[in-house]
Parts: sequence; structure tokens; C-alpha cells
Amino acid sequence: MRIATDPMHQFQIGKWFDLNIGGYDLSFTNSAFWMVVGVLLVIGFLALATSKMSTVPNRVQSLAEIWYGFIAGIVKDVNHAPGKPFIPLVFTLFAFIFIANIIGMFPYFFTTTSHIAVTGFMAIFTIGLVIVVGLMKKGLGFFKIFVPSGVPFVLLLIVTPIEIISFLSRPISLGMRLFANMLGGHVALKVFAGFIPSLAVALGGIGMLMGGLLVMPLIVGVTALEFLVAFLQAYVFAMLTCVYLNDALGEAH
Repeated sequence: MRIATDPMHQFQIGKWFDLNIGGYDLSFTNSAFWMVVGVLLVIGFLALATSKMSTVPNRVQSLAEIWYGFIAGIVKDVNHAPGKPFIPLVFTLFAFIFIANIIGMFPYFFTTTSHIAVTGFMAIFTIGLVIVVGLMKKGLGFFKIFVPSGVPFVLLLIVTPIEIISFLSRPISLGMRLFANMLGGHVALKVFAGFIPSLAVALGGIGMLMGGLLVMPLIVGVTALEFLVAFLQAYVFAMLTCVYLNDALGEAH
């Protein structure tokens, strides 16, 4: 009974089979499985959409073009021409996060983006890419982002450490935002859903009826909000990736 009502049980990672190589635990888990499923769904959808390209697109091709065009528009608006080579990267991040979020909305599935290990890795990868691209394009001049132009030297002693701390906090905020929103939303759904059997146990049939009338509309509303959050969190991650890339591409904020 505890498992059925424990809101954190849905986030537990379980090993499907053990695999230890060189002292490292590389076991295949439920989290890894659903990440693979998410990747295969994205690849399958895009493969289907591009298998029979035509001047007059069908519904699947139209949906894929709208999806890709939406992300390309974000990159164009934020990064302009220098950001064009990064459209596939931003699209991949958005697609993976969005599909992973949607998968987690179905019963008995697993929300991979509710784990900080997953969102944290994507955040570190994104900021690491910004640093690498910045050094490749600007060399050591990339670090001028920590020294705002036109600021008096005395103030730089204060502003520069703040800029450095702000930059280093980006992967933390980027990963934590996605992780916390997906975790919190699913916990809320589980808690609200647990009200119905709790009322049924306490009050019998009347409790079940009360739970259905009072709690179900709330569950439906929160579920609809979670689908919206699933999209918004993928959008925010993609948007912030573009914003951070501006430091490397030389565009103004």
C-alpha cells in the first residue's frame, strides 16, 4: 500500500540487468530504457516525415517542418546568422527534452528529466560547448565576457567576480529548473490522485464519490498544466541555450 501511495516511488531507478566493466557500474536501468525510447521516437518520427518529401507536404511532413521551423526561428531571432550551424543542436535538445517530458505523463512510464543526473549532464554539456566554441572563435578574448566594457577599474573588482559566479551558476540553474519542474509536477499529481483511495478507505463508498467529484477535476486541471509545462520547459532550455551561445558567437545580449 505504501508503494501505491508514495509519491516518490515513481522516480526510483531500477536495474534491469547488471553490467560491471572495469569496476564501473554500467547496468541498464529503467531510466536508460526510456531515454532510448525517447530517442527512437524522435528518430522514427523524423524518418517517417522525411521518407517521402514532396512540394505539397502531408500532415506528418508538415508537422516536422513546423517543429523544425519553430526551433530555427528561435535560433535566428536570438543568435542571428552566426547561430545557423547550431540549429540541429538546439533542435535535438528541444526534441529530446520535450519527448522525455511527454513520455513521463503516461502511467507506468518513466520521467527521465525528473532526475538531476540527466538534466545536469545536458546543462554541463551546453555550458561546456559555449566555452569550447568561445575559445575556438575568440581565443583568450572569450574571457572578456567577465570584464564588461566601460566599467571603471574599481568597480571591476566587484563586477568581475559577480560575472564569473553568474557564469558558473548557469549549468546549475539550467539543470535544476528542468529537474525541479518535472519532479514537482509529478509529485503533485501523485498526491492528488492518492486522495481518492484515501477517502474511500476512510469513508467507504461516500468517500469514493466525494473523491471523484472534488478531486478528479483538480487532477484533470493539473494534468493539463503538466502537458503545458512539458513543452515550456523544453522551450526554456532551448531558448537559454541560444542565449548562452551568444557569449561565444559575439552577439549582443
